[in-house]
Amino acid sequence: MDAQEDTSICSIIESLMTADLPVRLTAYDGSAAGPRNAHYGLHLRNGRGLAYLMTAPGDLGFARAYVSGDLTLTGAHPGDPYAVMSLLMSNLEFRRPGVVEAARIVRALGVSHLKPPPPPPQEQLPRWRRAVEGLRASMSRDAGAIQHHYDVSNRFYELVLGPSMAYTCAVFADDSKSLEEAQTEKFDLICRKLDLRPGQRLLDVGCGWGGLVRHAATEYGVRALGVTLSLEQAHWAKEALDRDGLSDLAEVRHLDYRTVMDSDFDAVSSIGMMEHVGVRNYPTYFSFLRDKLVPGGRLLNHCITRSHNRPTRTGAFIDRYVFPDGELAGSGTVVGAAQDAGLEVQHTENLRPHYARTLAAWSRNLATNWEECVAEVGVGTSRVWGVYMAGSRIAFERDEIELHQVLATRNDDRGASGFPLRPNWRV
Repeated sequence: MDAQEDTSICSIIESLMTADLPVRLTAYDGSAAGPRNAHYGLHLRNGRGLAYLMTAPGDLGFARAYVSGDLTLTGAHPGDPYAVMSLLMSNLEFRRPGVVEAARIVRALGVSHLKPPPPPPQEQLPRWRRAVEGLRASMSRDAGAIQHHYDVSNRFYELVLGPSMAYTCAVFADDSKSLEEAQTEKFDLICRKLDLRPGQRLLDVGCGWGGLVRHAATEYGVRALGVTLSLEQAHWAKEALDRDGLSDLAEVRHLDYRTVMDSDFDAVSSIGMMEHVGVRNYPTYFSFLRDKLVPGGRLLNHCITRSHNRPTRTGAFIDRYVFPDGELAGSGTVVGAAQDAGLEVQHTENLRPHYARTLAAWSRNLATNWEECVAEVGVGTSRVWGVYMAGSRIAFERDEIELHQVLATRNDDRGASGFPLRPNWRV
C-alpha cells in the first residue's frame, strides 16, 4: 500500500466492504471503524484471530476466531446473538480484491498471519480428511459424526432443549403456546398422521432421547422401538422409560438403524435423522424403511430441507462444528426418493416458521442457562451453539431452509394403501 494509506487492521477490513459497517469494529492494534454509537461491536483481540480470518475467509475463519475467544462480541448475549447476526448477515458483504491489492494487504497485515493456527478443539477434520478415515455414510463414520454432535452432555441438552428433550422442530398451535406444549403437539401430530392405535408396533429410527417413543406408548398404547447411534441418548432414554413405567411397552436401543432385525411394523417414524443420511443414500434409506412396514403401514419422515432441489454443499461452519457429513436436499428430492423406493406419498407439510420459533426458544434457554452450560461443556462449545442456533433461525426465517414432514404408505400387492379418502388427523 502507498505510504499515505492507512494500513491499520480495521481500515483495511473497512476498505474491502461493499457498504458501510453496521457495527463498531475494533482491533488489537488500536484501530477502529464503523459508527461510534453502534449498539453492537466486534473486537479482534490478537494476531491469532487475524490469522484465522486471513487463512479461512468467510464463515469458517469467523467461527474459529469467535469460538477461540480471539474475536469477541459486545451488545448481545453469546447464547442468543440473533439480533447482531441478522444485522451482519443483511449488511456485511465483502468484495474480492485484485491480485496486486491482495498482495499489498498481506504485506500490510503481515505475511506471518498466512500461517494457519491450529483450529479450536471443537472443530472436526475437513470432509476430505474424514473421507480418508472412513467411507461417507459407513456405519463407523456415521457413529463418529453422531457422537460428535449428540454426545456433548445430556445435562447441556436438558438446559437448552427443556424437559421434552426434543431436538427437532416443534409445532406451535398458536402464539400463546410454550416450547414444551409445542413439542408435545409435534409428537402428537406425528402419532395422528401415523394413525397409531393400541397394540400396533412403531419403529422410530434416530429416536434421540426417546420423546416420541414415550409419547406414542403413553398416549396411544403402541409397542414402540427406538434406535439411536448416540450412547448418551440411549442411556437417558432408558432411564426415562424406566422412570415412567413404560419398559413393558417401549424400548430404546443403541444401534444403527440399518442393523434393526425386527420387521412387520405398523408404522415407522424418522424425525430429524435424514439430515445425516446423505442424498446419495436416500434410495437405500427409503427402501430399508419400506421393508420394515406391513402392507398398509405408514412412514412419517420429518427432516430439514432446502428451498430448492439443486445440489448444494453444506457450509464449512456447519460441517466442521455442528453436523459433520450432514447434507440437505429439497422436498422434491425427498418425495422423489420415497416414490422411487416403492412408497406412495400421501401428504407433505412444510413447518418452516415453526422451526424458527423453536430455535428462538432454544436460544433463550441457552442464554438463560449460560453459566451452567459453560460449566458443563466449556465456553467454546457454548459459543458454537449460540451462533449455530441464531444462524439457523435466520436461515429458516429467510426461507433458505425449510422443514418438511412427508407421510407415505407401503401399499399391498394390489395397490391398496388403507389411506382414507381424506386425511384422518386433526390439524
